[in-house]
Amino acid sequence: MRYLTDRKRVAGLGSGREGTHHHWQMMVSSVLLVPLVPLFVFVFDAALGGTYEDVVAYLSRPWPAIILAVSLVVIIVHLMREAHAAIEDYVHGAAGKLTLIATSAFAYGLIAVGLFALARMAL
Repeated sequence: MRYLTDRKRVAGLGSGREGTHHHWQMMVSSVLLVPLVPLFVFVFDAALGGTYEDVVAYLSRPWPAIILAVSLVVIIVHLMREAHAAIEDYVHGAAGKLTLIATSAFAYGLIAVGLFALARMAL
């Protein structure tokens, strides 16, 4: 039994028409996470354990703030896409759509709060 037509096979589209696009999104964010996670750990470790004034002074420098901001966005978007894949596989109907909306709202809310907190400390 063949599920893909010749046209879909050539265009790289599966039955849902989004598999290749989702795969490439996840590959790009995974490749970005390879250097970002160690940089995030290094920057976070350098700020950890200091007084509030020390942390604010450290995050006022451009590179630590940029690394933390980019890491925050890439990690949360990557996790959101993974959660969407699991939700699409296991939750169907209106509950699935509402769960996808709630997951997206929660992820983008976390990004907004994290960037706001970082901006408040860095500026």
